[in-house]
Amino acid sequence: MSEIATTRNIGISAHIDSGKTTLTERILYYAGKIHKIEEVRGGGSGATMDHMELEKERGITITSAATTVHWKENKINIIDTPGHVDFTVEVERSLRVLDGAILVLCSVAGVQSQSITVDRQMKRYRVPRLVFINKMDRTGADPFKGVRELKEKLGLHPVLMQLPIGAEENFNGVIDLITMKAYYNDGDQGQTVREEEIPAELVEKAQEQREEMLEELSHFSDDLMEKVLEGEDVPEDLIHDTVTHGVRSLQMVPVYMGSAFKNKGVQKLLDAVNRYLPSPDEAEPQRATDLDSDTEVALEPDPSKPLVAMAFKITDEQFGQVTYTRIYQGVLRKGETIYNTRTGKKLRVGRLVRMHSDDKVNIDEAGAGDIIAMVGVDCASGDTFCQEPLNYACESIYVPEPVISLAIKAVDNNAATKMGKALNRFMKEDPTFRVRYDEESNETLIAGMGELHLEVYVERIKREYKAEVEVGAPQVNYRETIRKEAAYDYTHKKQTGGSGQYGCVVGNIYPMPADSEENFEFKNNIKGGNIPSEYIPACQKGFNDVMDEGPLAGYPMVNIGVNLNDGKYHDVDSSETAFRSASRQAMKQAISKADPVLLEPIMKVEVETPQEFQGNVVGSLSSRRGIIAGIDTQPDGTCILMSSVPLSEMFGYSTELRSLTQGKASFTMEFEKYEPAPPNIEKKVIEERADRKK
Repeated sequence: MSEIATTRNIGISAHIDSGKTTLTERILYYAGKIHKIEEVRGGGSGATMDHMELEKERGITITSAATTVHWKENKINIIDTPGHVDFTVEVERSLRVLDGAILVLCSVAGVQSQSITVDRQMKRYRVPRLVFINKMDRTGADPFKGVRELKEKLGLHPVLMQLPIGAEENFNGVIDLITMKAYYNDGDQGQTVREEEIPAELVEKAQEQREEMLEELSHFSDDLMEKVLEGEDVPEDLIHDTVTHGVRSLQMVPVYMGSAFKNKGVQKLLDAVNRYLPSPDEAEPQRATDLDSDTEVALEPDPSKPLVAMAFKITDEQFGQVTYTRIYQGVLRKGETIYNTRTGKKLRVGRLVRMHSDDKVNIDEAGAGDIIAMVGVDCASGDTFCQEPLNYACESIYVPEPVISLAIKAVDNNAATKMGKALNRFMKEDPTFRVRYDEESNETLIAGMGELHLEVYVERIKREYKAEVEVGAPQVNYRETIRKEAAYDYTHKKQTGGSGQYGCVVGNIYPMPADSEENFEFKNNIKGGNIPSEYIPACQKGFNDVMDEGPLAGYPMVNIGVNLNDGKYHDVDSSETAFRSASRQAMKQAISKADPVLLEPIMKVEVETPQEFQGNVVGSLSSRRGIIAGIDTQPDGTCILMSSVPLSEMFGYSTELRSLTQGKASFTMEFEKYEPAPPNIEKKVIEERADRKK
């Protein structure tokens, strides 16, 4: 059996605190990779995959970590990803290179806000997944609620593959609805799986649930449907084949359950990973662009073909840059020369390693379908490496725009040098972390996905680089747009000694839909050569130049389309510079007539609180201009409030929430959309921006 056929590349993703890292820790233990289980929180040296000091202190995952385990006959490359939306790019880039995933849900909370985001990311990259309903030992555990919400909130087709034996503190094991056997975990760490007959009191319920499972599976197999309708016994192999087809075609999601913390149900989940998630040669083929012919090509996980690999994550370490790489085709060997198709540079692979969290094991080569790391190779996240004669580029990773920024200042020149090094490294590692120098205020601004995101980077500058820095108050990244169409007709004329400058552009601008993928759209409607074709790109650049700074408060503009309908040129005086200047002035002229408006980022805020504090929390969110979208009451007496709140109103919310709920509530926040700011807010922002420019 080839190594590709026995390889699985999987990620573990979920809402924060659903137990991803705890589940990964159990997988490492049962697969013999570690010999002692450590917990995310509490004594000991912390979970294996949370290797940063900050991760251990806060009990959260900040960076995705990779490892490789062997389960039965298969090699499984695993990436444990963060749950905090502030580190969403870690999930994004991991899912981009994986062939399968486990979506972890909490048995009490069900589908939460970040589960929705992760599911959206999985759908974007067409990643087949299994669902693991974790924390079955918690008060209020209800796997059936999770299944309902997978249908209602995520639009998936979930099929329950197991039935719990007991629940909450009496959760003892699971009944497998395919084999119709009960499975229990024995031993101090649940390492022994014991198979028994189904307890008598659950036989009827298990039979009902099996029939329901077969009915659901009959949608994906005519053979199975025929046997169900005729009342025949359905062979186990046919069930497995049907589930495999349903998972890999993204039509269904098998649901498993257990308690990672109590060491129950993990081995059966690993069996399902081996059986149902695809190997690299069974996964949907990855596509790349042939840069020589500008055509799309399918990559084949074939070791005999020329190499195509993609760098999906980079980290800077003591001995040089570590580049996490997915090999899609061919073989990557130590000492060979490869070619970066973005930079056009050749580079030699000095050291290849297999990662286990932050430990490295040297290897000499790795083949198609594998995930490994190169040490000491200079490149950026998303770069494609090939062997000549290929010149391919893999589809890059979707990177969301940062919504929050703050000013950062070093206390002295020595700290400034260290801070500069740190910022350059973090920008290279994390595409959602941006740095810019504001000439008006002479400040260095760092921007990211949320307060926690920036807080972690500031803390890392202080700890890892020993640089003393001061930070200003967080600032919101507003945007500007237009609300209506407006025409422009502008002639740029300049006569000096010798040849002058002449360019005339006529057309209109229009608002694009708020959910547009691109911020700027340009349509060339010139007929009959009124503007020669060689000047059209200069016009496009001129219109686009103005998008960097809006007329109200100087924030970037979004969602504007431009039609270039007509124009005039001069045989001698026209040039690219003239048309670029004409387009720039025309755009400014049109925007001022198109009802410009300030947009503010609206965040999706989900608060989990004991029911007794529900009124306080609702009042607090409403006072921050929040709109309550729904309240979900849990069986254990907690309730989850979903709301939309402007980011500018959310600063300092964690402190207020703690005092309102005696420290018993928690919240998550992620970017939802941009919306026009109310007139009083718009006026205030414009005035503050004007004061800063003085």
